[in-house]
Amino acid sequence: MSKGTLFDKVWELHTVGTLPSGQTQLFIGLHLIHEVTSPQAFAMLRERGLKVLFPERTIATVDHIVPTDNQARPFIDTLAEEMMQALEDNAKDNNITFYNIGSGNQGIVHVIAPEQGLTQPGMTIACGDSHTSTHGAFGAIAFGIGTSQVRDVLASQTLALSKLKVRKIEVNGALKPGVYAKDVILHIIRTLGVKGGVGYAYEFAGTTFEAMDMEERMTVCNMAIEGGARCGYVNPDCITYDYLKGRDFAPKGVDWDKALAWWESIKSDVDAQYDDIVVFKAEDIPPTLTWGITPGQGIGVDQTVPTPDQFPEDDRLVVEEAYQYMDLAPGQAIKGTKIDVCFIGSCTNGRISDLREAAKIAKGRQVASGIKAFVVPGSERVKKQAEAEGLDKIFVEAGFEWREAGCSMCLAMNPDKLQGRQISASSSNRNFKGRQGSASGRTLLMSPAMVAAAAVKGEVIDVRELIN
Repeated sequence: MSKGTLFDKVWELHTVGTLPSGQTQLFIGLHLIHEVTSPQAFAMLRERGLKVLFPERTIATVDHIVPTDNQARPFIDTLAEEMMQALEDNAKDNNITFYNIGSGNQGIVHVIAPEQGLTQPGMTIACGDSHTSTHGAFGAIAFGIGTSQVRDVLASQTLALSKLKVRKIEVNGALKPGVYAKDVILHIIRTLGVKGGVGYAYEFAGTTFEAMDMEERMTVCNMAIEGGARCGYVNPDCITYDYLKGRDFAPKGVDWDKALAWWESIKSDVDAQYDDIVVFKAEDIPPTLTWGITPGQGIGVDQTVPTPDQFPEDDRLVVEEAYQYMDLAPGQAIKGTKIDVCFIGSCTNGRISDLREAAKIAKGRQVASGIKAFVVPGSERVKKQAEAEGLDKIFVEAGFEWREAGCSMCLAMNPDKLQGRQISASSSNRNFKGRQGSASGRTLLMSPAMVAAAAVKGEVIDVRELIN
């Protein structure tokens, strides 16, 4: 059983009590809501005559269903408009801070909370979205929850949860040029499997993570859930504190000094005990992308589609399904696979550093003929900063579309969808069948730089060939 880890410390500090089921009643310090999973939760509160207990601990924004091209109201999609109106009304009725389109603060929920300093070390955070694990990059314990749990947090500011085991995932060494945080997490999931983290919290540690900036750490923690872990985190350090200092909701003055002392105290002890430890070498990680229908079906860009005998027998059915769905054969090179759509964005890779890396590849080049390529900033603040740096001009001159902030084609609950059997190079987090809006559409997950490289070549290419 783990002991002395950040997870153990934060869990104990937020424990309200133990329920008859044996689960912990855990206090949630920050609750993030959006337009898709909150309407039903608010309706359940009204049915019971309940109010939001701590509205000041809830922050709302819109992201999933928001169009990224034409944002004129009412939305063309009537269901999307209904969800927008529901969130607007619920936030107003319950005195909840709401970052709507045009506020300057709207964006993907897992982008706006960190950039405003809402996400801080030692917090417990919940959101009705599976990729809430993103916030663990700050040394927070963050859970994606379902609609009924959104109701519970609104009503009681607590969750009933079973305590997790803790696995330390250590990566050491320097990443090679052309290898990014996205490649690191795809490599980890490929190795440990999509079910490898079930029942665990992942602590990401080692010199590789210590060298990463906060946005890179967010990319890794974002996809912890894709490896089966309920949450993932990195211990806070000077990089964390430098990122937070001066942000809207970060402590100020004397409170900052107090916060720093407390944040340092919650880090995993040097002699902390873990339920499991796995170690990787950074130099072994290549530019990585998925070839199949789960985030665990990944390979290095120079590798070939694996054969069935390379998988455990229990995995072979889904592997065979992936071959058929993706129209790929065992032993086939992934490099050279033709692409139809290139999407840069999402809560995984829609931050300013992601756009900068993609722009380095796009600059002075042209999107290949017949390729639809577009860039969707993760928030209105990211969009504004990118435009101040001239990144939008680089993308537009190269033939990319430059969009408004939102989730976009990551999950396609908006007009950004694949059509038919189109295949996309995507910087998002899931390659499930039908995930990007077409029941037969296909997705290859990769880093933003790799997506930009695919856009200008019209096929999967090793981004290292385009790095000067």
